[in-house]
Amino acid sequence: MHVLFGYPGSGSAAVECALTRAGLDFEQRQAASWDPQSDREALARVNPLQQIPTLVLPDGTVLSESAAILIHLGLTHPAAGLLPAEPSPRAQAMRGLVYIAANCYAAISISDYPERWLRDADPGSCERLRAGTRDRLHAHWCLFADTFGALLPPADAGPQPPPDALALLATVVSRWSGTRPCLAKERPAFLAQLQRIERQASVAAIFERHWPATPETP
Repeated sequence: MHVLFGYPGSGSAAVECALTRAGLDFEQRQAASWDPQSDREALARVNPLQQIPTLVLPDGTVLSESAAILIHLGLTHPAAGLLPAEPSPRAQAMRGLVYIAANCYAAISISDYPERWLRDADPGSCERLRAGTRDRLHAHWCLFADTFGALLPPADAGPQPPPDALALLATVVSRWSGTRPCLAKERPAFLAQLQRIERQASVAAIFERHWPATPETP
């Protein structure tokens, strides 16, 4: 059985959706470096960085990094449709997954913990770094919408395919650090795509556990 280390409101929601779509049995362990009541010691044993999500495969192989986990699941369970079957669209989907990890996730890390990046920083310096990082993060999301939005299911009425790995990760990570209000102003059509994805029954059930009765994280 797969073991998924995650935490409510974290990127583990995307991996949980992917595992469910692939029909894989998995054990969930709630763990986070900031929660001493969680199973963080077990997480540290398999991943010293204590990143979530961390996925332990049935053979004991440890996977971290949301994009890597989703790419692995897409390649090893092609029938689930987490990655496109054709090489060129699949390459673009993988590019989009790594884009989110390299540009959006990285910026969120700085925005959430600016003191880690400024030695002996005062509160004012931390706040300026946080503000500048969020500006950069939101610019990254606007570029993502322009570059990869066509790969996500449309927002208009009609049958909608189950969300693939790229759609799942974009829908989760866009909920953080003020991205949704930015998209509402700058890329409303793309935001509508994300909102329709998370209303799908299978996604909505998982998201409700991660963000109970909360439309998005500010």
